[in-house]
Order: sequence, then C-alpha cells, then structure tokens
Amino acid sequence: MKRKVGYTWRLREVMAKHQIFTATELVPLLRERGIDLSASQVHRLVSGTPERLSLQVMAALCDILSCTPADLVTTTAENAGVRQTATGDLPAPPANVAKLRPRAARILPDA
Repeated sequence: MKRKVGYTWRLREVMAKHQIFTATELVPLLRERGIDLSASQVHRLVSGTPERLSLQVMAALCDILSCTPADLVTTTAENAGVRQTATGDLPAPPANVAKLRPRAARILPDA
C-alpha cells in the first residue's frame, strides 16, 4: 500500500512563543551562530514552507528557540488510495449465455 506523506513548517508559531515576531529579529541571532543569511532569505524561511533546509540552519533555529526539530516540523502520513484498473473490475459472464441470446426471426412471404 502506498503512503502519502507531508509536513507543516511551524517556525512562525514557535518564534511567537519566544516573543520573536519578525524575520529581521532573527537575522542577528542566526549570525551569532555562524549562519549568514540575508533578510529576504530569512523572511522566506519564516513566511513560507521550505522544501530544503540545511541542518546547520535547523540546528541554529533550534538553539535560538530552545526547541527540537520536531517542534519546527510536524509530519503527516496517510494511506493513499490505490487506483483500480478496468481489467479487474469486469464482472464474470453468466454461465448460461446461450439462453440470453435472442432467437433468429423467421420472415414469411406475404400472403
């Protein structure tokens, strides 16, 4: 069975719990930990959902916010519906098909 996995990026929520409300407040805190990102990069990190993230940045965020990666990312997994093909969906033909066929018509000459 196939599984569909996803994730939710919760950086903004965790920042708010630590009284950090803007991306610009995060820039110097990241620099103190050796992460040199521009203000626009940090803004995208805070406001969007990253598809890729270096472990150095993740570790720095966890240090700044006193949290774990599990606090920043919540995962979901569910069973994906399996598509059925038409080959397995056809009903079996009835056993006595001959009885279901119509009789041949007889055409009589006009009288």
